[in-house]
Amino acid sequence: MILGRGLVWLVVLLSTSWATAALYFDWPVASWRLPAALMYVLLVLLVLAISRLHWRGLLTAMVAFVSVLAWWLSLRPSNDRAWQPDVAQTAWAKIDGNQVTIHNFRNCDYRTETDYRSHWETKTVDVSQLRGVDIFITYWGSPWIAHPIVSFDFGDEGYVAMSIETRKEVGEDYSAIRGFFRYYELVYTIGDERDMVRLRTNYRKGEEVYLYHTRATPEQARSIFLDYLARANRMRDHPEWYNALTNNCTTNIAPHVAQSRGGRAVRWDWRILLNGKGDEMMYERGDLAGNLPFAELKQSAHINAAARKADNSLDFSRLIREGRPGFEIEQQAIQR
Repeated sequence: MILGRGLVWLVVLLSTSWATAALYFDWPVASWRLPAALMYVLLVLLVLAISRLHWRGLLTAMVAFVSVLAWWLSLRPSNDRAWQPDVAQTAWAKIDGNQVTIHNFRNCDYRTETDYRSHWETKTVDVSQLRGVDIFITYWGSPWIAHPIVSFDFGDEGYVAMSIETRKEVGEDYSAIRGFFRYYELVYTIGDERDMVRLRTNYRKGEEVYLYHTRATPEQARSIFLDYLARANRMRDHPEWYNALTNNCTTNIAPHVAQSRGGRAVRWDWRILLNGKGDEMMYERGDLAGNLPFAELKQSAHINAAARKADNSLDFSRLIREGRPGFEIEQQAIQR
């Protein structure tokens, strides 16, 4: 009996806390967010006090929670907002046989992290020339949380980097807590490594970037690449909410990889969520090239110094890979 009542109170506490936060972060009129959250929590407390914690009061609190949840689920993402310049456009692709034309291919010119000029280009690649997949992993604080960027190697046609991110409006910053609510839309950014990687190594402070070559075959690389593009095309007309737990930069990679394996789901691992350990997970599964113990491979994968030295060189992508374990075959192919 006591355990049951305790469980009920825990559910009421958690649901009230979530509904209060949802109102605070997602109420459409910014100036009313704090008042709406305060009014909600005060109303629930008042009902519980008047009912003297009777079951009718608990039921009323749950009805209030369900009402907020229904409103929250009715919120719809949009592609029509005052976006920050670096996410002002959404990438999409036209596929004609092996020829893929990527529109809104991003190639920003940076002076500082926040002072830049956005360039949106059109890039055409031949998927029959796709040789492999590399992955960048960026840390900005905790070793448990990171941001992955997948890059596709098209040989002489260069690299196509893809980053799944929050699409921020003018004036917004990233907040891990807000990421659990319907505050940000999701965006598939497709662009040049000198933009997407150099931003993190050369301009942002306190970010450390690691680069690995994967063992994906050309066939698997093509499947993953085309599946990324299919998702980007869908999101052009059907925007999605970002969610830090269920719809983010890492959880979305798994379905793309599954597509390359005939639809077989990627085996669940806690490191998919705590993605700062994602490279360790990939190493244990045999997905990373480089015949070294993991600690040595990771040390050799750190590219910040090489990226700063390469800076705006047209050979940026080659220079950050030069001499790194796992890239030997690729470098031999370039030399030939």
